[in-house]
Amino acid sequence: MSQRSLRRRVTIWVAALLTAYLALAYFAAPEFWTFRDCGFRNQRFEMVTHTPQGIPGDPINVGLVGTQKEVVHAFAVAGWDTADAVTLKTAIDIGESVLFSRPYPDAPVSRLLFEGRAQDLAFEKPVGDSADRRHHVRFWQTSATGDDGRPLWLGSASFDRGVGLSHDTGAITHHIGPDIDAERDFLMHDLDAAGELISTSDMEGIGATTTGRNGGDDPYFTDGKAMVGMLRQLP
Repeated sequence: MSQRSLRRRVTIWVAALLTAYLALAYFAAPEFWTFRDCGFRNQRFEMVTHTPQGIPGDPINVGLVGTQKEVVHAFAVAGWDTADAVTLKTAIDIGESVLFSRPYPDAPVSRLLFEGRAQDLAFEKPVGDSADRRHHVRFWQTSATGDDGRPLWLGSASFDRGVGLSHDTGAITHHIGPDIDAERDFLMHDLDAAGELISTSDMEGIGATTTGRNGGDDPYFTDGKAMVGMLRQLP
């Protein structure tokens, strides 16, 4: 091979590598990160709910990425029930369930507001025959999306340990257990065991809290993280 031919081939390779670098650095990479930034990880939310009276409520500690149909399906497969709406009838039913230890797996949950809106969905899993002890979670659909374009739902999961009076308003309410991280992990474990989760990741929540109080003045503690699950897509 002549010296001139070798120089020509080297020049071609250098030009090709330079072109590839420019394409990657100035076109492909920015487009990739623009796409990634469309997801929820760069968005900031007020990661706490409020009662209708404006009192800070339960923290946001879970999230799911999926359509509404996929969220409802996932909880049904995991053995959770959809909570009934709050009406006069359901209020009487839950009162009878607590007083007489009658099963009421679809018992309503109270309204909490997140970014000014009441929950879109709520699910529960009773413990025992009465509706006074149960795992439960509220979810709000946000305007944010996951990397695959499906909506992000943020939720507040806690364990109802019994019924009593709110220390702030005097209304009859459930009192939550203080370890809300355990409830977060329980919920995600149930969805994962049911085969409904593709993956999980953490996002910033309210921050580490050791002396938190919710809308019923119940104490809670948390590491301050929200766990977000990517739901399996339905056919």
